Amino acid sequence: MLYQIYETQRSIMEPFADLAEVAAKLYNNPVLPFAQHPLAQRISAGYDLLHRLGKDYEKPSFGIPTVDVDGVEVAIHERVEIDKPFCELRRFKRFSDDTETLAKLKGQPVVLIVAPLSGHYATLLRDTVRTMLKDHKVYITDWKNARLVPLSEGEFHLDDYVNYVQEFVRYLQEKYGNCHVMSVCQPTVPVLAAVSLMASRGETPPLSMTMMGGPIDARKSPTAVNNLATQRSHEWFENNVIYRVPESFPGAGRRVYPGFLQHTGFVAMNPDRHASSHYDYFKDLIKGDNESAEAHRKFYDEYNAVLDMDADYYLETIETVFQAFRLVNGTWDVKNEDGEVERVRPQDITRTALLTIEGELDDISGAGQTAAAHDLCTGIPKAHRMHYEAKGAGHYGIFSGRRWREMVHPVVKSFILAHQPPTEGKKPSAARKTAAAAPVKKAVAPQKKAPARKALART
Repeated sequence: MLYQIYETQRSIMEPFADLAEVAAKLYNNPVLPFAQHPLAQRISAGYDLLHRLGKDYEKPSFGIPTVDVDGVEVAIHERVEIDKPFCELRRFKRFSDDTETLAKLKGQPVVLIVAPLSGHYATLLRDTVRTMLKDHKVYITDWKNARLVPLSEGEFHLDDYVNYVQEFVRYLQEKYGNCHVMSVCQPTVPVLAAVSLMASRGETPPLSMTMMGGPIDARKSPTAVNNLATQRSHEWFENNVIYRVPESFPGAGRRVYPGFLQHTGFVAMNPDRHASSHYDYFKDLIKGDNESAEAHRKFYDEYNAVLDMDADYYLETIETVFQAFRLVNGTWDVKNEDGEVERVRPQDITRTALLTIEGELDDISGAGQTAAAHDLCTGIPKAHRMHYEAKGAGHYGIFSGRRWREMVHPVVKSFILAHQPPTEGKKPSAARKTAAAAPVKKAVAPQKKAPARKALART
């Protein structure tokens, strides 16, 4: 019922939000008489803010047309490689007509980025993808909004998430011979389970797994997110945050944790900060600071775009990860695609290198939660395990922004390269041999860029 009330309210507000946008433009257009009003700039700013507070935020695009690879402009073509009921495996294919660049791109490692299914869309990792594309072939899990998935497609469980990851890894291994896996936040747990199960069966595992800011052991340095999950019962979550999708959507009748409730929770964590941000946006519009205003728009276009999560997946994640701690307790059983139940045993992983990354100021995944993976993956030699803490970085800072690009990415790049088989006919360099065991102490300075060239041929 709450979901239906929300949708009714949103439908009523939508035309008023559109009118506010029109009014903002009327008072900001110098050729119209409205702009001659002495308070025109303030009125326009007020209407603009009202529009953004009332509008509906749809899924953003990745919007990565090109990337710069050592001074060469490389074109990016985005396409779906595998289309599953609840997820798309999305590829960012690179093109260049520079033969030297093309040869370089073809020999670079393949990386599967497993994006979070925890409220926001995979586009939240846009900066992650853009940066990784400079040195890697990049694929990402683009999770679908559950309210758009018809009931005929069935349910989606945490086990299905684990099985999806394994299917994508196998696909990339078959296509390229090997791959690396990178998980950000929530998926660190199912990714570790997926790799563990592959290792236990004797399958070829990924060459490396990079885990960033995830709740491997949510008991360590618990945050507000962890406390909410432990203080409320499974029944409380089912009775208070689970609703059925209204009739106006393809997934009508599906039980979900609605995106609008998740967004309310996000804002409630730092209400003062969001209020200040919107007021600063209002002042920037009055001052004519278009650069700051555009930065605000880009951030909130992403932050305010949320998706519904299937109820089964959400409730099972709460119970498995944050209440029973099944992964660290060694009691997690996963049902595979054939319906067989298998025990998750991280200690069986022996051939996949492990890199864990935490932000010093992370208030979502506390200190030590991600590093706990090392205590579980005892079968991985110490020389192939590494932990890195990004000084001064919060949760988003480890995968987006300046600290990600200047501090974290060089570590990830070096670690993946250290565990990438050398190109046929070439011997591994000394740097490649030692990179896995040598901790990175400081950010790598950016190299000077060569003159840009065209980008047409493919990799």
